[in-house]
Amino acid sequence: MANDKIFDMSFKKVYLLLINKAERKGRTKNEVLEVSCWLTGYSYEDIAKCLESEISYGDFFRNAPSLNENRRLIKGSVCGVKLESIDDPLMLEIRYLDKLVDELSKGKAMEKILRK
Repeated sequence: MANDKIFDMSFKKVYLLLINKAERKGRTKNEVLEVSCWLTGYSYEDIAKCLESEISYGDFFRNAPSLNENRRLIKGSVCGVKLESIDDPLMLEIRYLDKLVDELSKGKAMEKILRK
């Protein structure tokens, strides 16, 4: 999939897929919201507004109020691609959220997911 395709997708569509993935594995919507807020600096209310808007997934990350400095501690692979090998900064931010939801889905403790 070309990068521009994911960047242009609806935030709501992609985010609901992330929530569904977590819920299938016994995690909650609020946990996805918590890791999303931790990563991006958006508040719960901000994300709710984004879900009601037509914002693209790329713009959600481009407009993030305060990307968490500890996101650089997120390591590993997403869809077989090592995070460390991703050159596109926007794609890397997107993959960080994917990785956090993967960790949620695998039952990892929230404290470890949030790199505390």
